[in-house]
Amino acid sequence: MPLLPLQCPKCLRPLEAMQDWQSCGQCGSVLQVEVFPAIFRETTPSRPAEALMLDGESSCFYHPNKKAVLPCQGCGRFMCALCDCELHGQHFCPACLEVGKAKGKIKNLENHRVLYDTIALALAVLPVVTLFFWFATIITGPMALFVAVRYWNAPLSLVRRTKIRYVIAMVFGAVEMTGWGVLLYLFFARLNV
Repeated sequence: MPLLPLQCPKCLRPLEAMQDWQSCGQCGSVLQVEVFPAIFRETTPSRPAEALMLDGESSCFYHPNKKAVLPCQGCGRFMCALCDCELHGQHFCPACLEVGKAKGKIKNLENHRVLYDTIALALAVLPVVTLFFWFATIITGPMALFVAVRYWNAPLSLVRRTKIRYVIAMVFGAVEMTGWGVLLYLFFARLNV
């Protein structure tokens, strides 16, 4: 069996093609080497390049010299393996994927997310921080609590985030609601006196 231009990763000994898992003759590492017959073919500059596509085969819509492997499930155009964009088991061409992203026609293609945790935090904190609108907390406190509880299991950002914003929004919302409850109780208690 001819030697391959590959080496054992441990001892750097040249390897031979092996059918099953075998150990390296020098260091004993368990390896399996499978190669295509083309690795043994001599390359000469005078030899012409092989055709990418045979006669009678379909070609890619975007690359006319390449063989088509399957049709796009959006438009039906034939595409090569390079143009194939797989999304949850469906195959689309780049143009259909871009149109689906822009118009929202492809299900399961998520190109944005609503950050409910940030919305809940903003509802709870912004009226308090902007001292001129503190009275709006009578509405934004319960809204922040509602958004935090309602969307607790909603997907967060595409970038990994924690649920700390939800927790802070719930704490601020509960404190604001408690404050307004105490304030209204004292107000009505004073009226009854």
